[in-house]
Amino acid sequence: MKLIDLPSPNHAPRPDGTVVDILVLHYTELPLQESLDILRDATREHRVSSHYVLDLDGTAYRLVPEDRTAWHAGKSWWRGREALNGTSIGIEIVNLHGDRHDYPAAQIEALIELCRAILARHPAIEPRNVVGHSDIAPQRKIDPGRRFPWKRLAEQGIGLWPKAGTRPLDGDFHKALQRFGYAPPLAVPPREIVKAFQRHYRPAQVDGMIDPQTRSQLAGLLDPMGGAA
Repeated sequence: MKLIDLPSPNHAPRPDGTVVDILVLHYTELPLQESLDILRDATREHRVSSHYVLDLDGTAYRLVPEDRTAWHAGKSWWRGREALNGTSIGIEIVNLHGDRHDYPAAQIEALIELCRAILARHPAIEPRNVVGHSDIAPQRKIDPGRRFPWKRLAEQGIGLWPKAGTRPLDGDFHKALQRFGYAPPLAVPPREIVKAFQRHYRPAQVDGMIDPQTRSQLAGLLDPMGGAA
């Protein structure tokens, strides 16, 4: 993986005592240069940034040091915490729309390399804390989209994938989703939370319906053998 330093002025200190324990993956929805321009623009009313931008050919641009806060998550929630910029690392992946455009193999291979290095430096990022922007902001965001290869990353030790053949989850589905990490249904419309879950773990059908397959996927993540109990 080729790594190029291209500093952004848009960052801040991490709060004292912060432990980085979340890795958030995004897509840019814009070409590389437009994305870099926005993420490095200090004149915008709402300044944004990320720690890394990953181009289609696998070139990674480092915009913000990992020991600094980048402004990529916005209003967000995961595992009972809000406003996740201070405890997370953000990677923007160049893709014009992750529901319509596949991610090139070279880009994904570079992403795996980059994520492995980040996880080695930040061991508090456990598998279920490798998330998409849509997981932590389900009412606002859909990235990195339905074509993102979450299963491939999980096979490489980055994130989780449901244990196959698990019996559908009984009981309150939203309480189980919240136990896994998602926002409570009082904070976000319930159907949007289910759609975010499906977008990550059942992308073939993202309809917000709590059907048996969706229940099985969540059960396969909460199973102790899946590593997320």
